[in-house]
Amino acid sequence: MNFSDLNINRFLLDALDEMGFSTPTPIQEKAFPEIMSGKDLIGIAQTGTGKTFAYLLPILRQLTFSKQKHPRVLIVVPTRELVVQVVAEIESLTPYINVRFAGVYGGTNLNKQKQLVFEGQDILVATPGRLLDLALDGILKLKYIQKLVIDEVDEMMNLGFRPQLITLLDLLPKNRQSIMFSATLTKEVASILDQFFKSPIKIEIAASGSPLDTIKQLAYPIPNFYTKVNFLVDLLKDKETFNKVLVFVKNKKQANILYEELEILLPGETDVIHSNKTQNYRLRSVKNFEMGFFKVLIATDIIARGLDLTDVTHVINFDIPNEPENYIHRIGRTGRAEQEGIAISFFTEEEADFLGEIELLMNREIEVLDLPEVIEISSQLIDEEMTKEAPEKVVKRTIAEPTGPAFHEKKEKNSRVNLGGSYRREIAKKYKKPKTRGQKRK
Repeated sequence: MNFSDLNINRFLLDALDEMGFSTPTPIQEKAFPEIMSGKDLIGIAQTGTGKTFAYLLPILRQLTFSKQKHPRVLIVVPTRELVVQVVAEIESLTPYINVRFAGVYGGTNLNKQKQLVFEGQDILVATPGRLLDLALDGILKLKYIQKLVIDEVDEMMNLGFRPQLITLLDLLPKNRQSIMFSATLTKEVASILDQFFKSPIKIEIAASGSPLDTIKQLAYPIPNFYTKVNFLVDLLKDKETFNKVLVFVKNKKQANILYEELEILLPGETDVIHSNKTQNYRLRSVKNFEMGFFKVLIATDIIARGLDLTDVTHVINFDIPNEPENYIHRIGRTGRAEQEGIAISFFTEEEADFLGEIELLMNREIEVLDLPEVIEISSQLIDEEMTKEAPEKVVKRTIAEPTGPAFHEKKEKNSRVNLGGSYRREIAKKYKKPKTRGQKRK
């Protein structure tokens, strides 16, 4: 099927043709008629398969000219970088369409964004916090919204964003179309969605959590942070192979430590991005990385979702995320648009269980290789790796009570699934303790 086979007008077809797109991806092809029908929808597809166009094309096809000042389409995304990207995608699709659109997000001047909303928009792209600021201030009227898009819906319905999103849903008109997309969807989030949306149709191009087949996945057992640094530097010295690399770390502190180390060992080749950086710095870092001004970008999970970076050759998980869905989103920054990519994960003994959970989610194994003998094992530890003495436990004396059957059965919601025993033994066999080869000085 070509785009011309869908019910797309010539203005959109001309824009797609200028971008070099003629054939819709599977998620675009399947989502188009469902969104055009006005039904609520959840779309699950792997990263890099064109989910943004999957909802933008039918929305723009149906959007008619109006002088109404208040937006009719609201697109909510988790990060500021994603706001900027979605706005750029709308701009690329609308050179021949008279449509007003804007993006709003935190970390920038609120009054300027109030002015943007006041000028009148058809489509508003926003992060939840700034959106609520504008709505509760009264400058943004949400009662005119006809279509709500929640991009990366599993992240948006997680605990961090959920209170803001629930408040937002209360402010929106009940008679609206809700469109949701993600690469992963946890069972918990799926059950919550049923509470807020009208029996949404589910389009699943690949099972939730399935990585792209174009991504080769490898993992190495490594004992500590600074040995990981030694191995990373050794890999990055091969500049022909590792020419555009995303390195994901667990938190801002480790991102800064790693950046300082690489600036000494590989000066001028690296940048770092996390939530403590200013918005202008973050946007500039992403742009400079995309344009090839430096070859390595160290990042927290702030850019793991949705961001469309081209020609990323490698994603390196400097540590393993404790949420397996985050791994899927991280490695999805490579192997996009049918190109091949490589994801390499470093894991300590403590992180081995996380890899096991990731394999369960993906329903496939990750190839585990031994750390090359030439890599020096460091004895230097960061604060998080140093053993801390456990506080002495105070034993309280209580009056003994007769044992017997419980008064009631545990409620299902309070019961836990025990993945111990055979599961943990299998993980332990595969993800064995990293070799130390003796403690050398760094």
